[in-house]
Amino acid sequence: MRGRLINVVVAGLGGQGVLKASDILADAALRAGFDVKKSEIKGMSQRGGSVTSDVRFGQIVLSPMVPPGEADYLLVLEPTQVDPHKHYLKPDGMLITPDAVDAGKLPNKKTLNVALLGALSVHLPLPEAGWLEALREGFPAEFFDANHQAFLAGRAGQSQKK
Repeated sequence: MRGRLINVVVAGLGGQGVLKASDILADAALRAGFDVKKSEIKGMSQRGGSVTSDVRFGQIVLSPMVPPGEADYLLVLEPTQVDPHKHYLKPDGMLITPDAVDAGKLPNKKTLNVALLGALSVHLPLPEAGWLEALREGFPAEFFDANHQAFLAGRAGQSQKK
């Protein structure tokens, strides 16, 4: 997997942490030594509208945008955003939705984005230590423990499904 380009589309609604999730993913990939490109479409995000962010990483990445039909992973924070974005997913790509994590194991509902990153992390060639460093850098110190717990809950839930 090291030599190929990995495409991830993160989708949700304004305020759900789509951009934060894609920032953390991009940071974890960068820490693993990959070339990383990221783009985002905010749209009506301030009014709860659709938000998407593309993250591409590999040895060489020339464009930040994931073309339709080429996403290896579609990470959706809000179930209503599956249909508008599933055209990005490859036929053999993986859809990760909120039901991939046990919401009862999350410290609070604001950590769903990080829990879904935990679920995604099981499938990517990025070391867990790099993810945790990205989480630590991505949040104020007082929010790290809750996000770390959410990341591990998402990771554990996905590991059990493998």
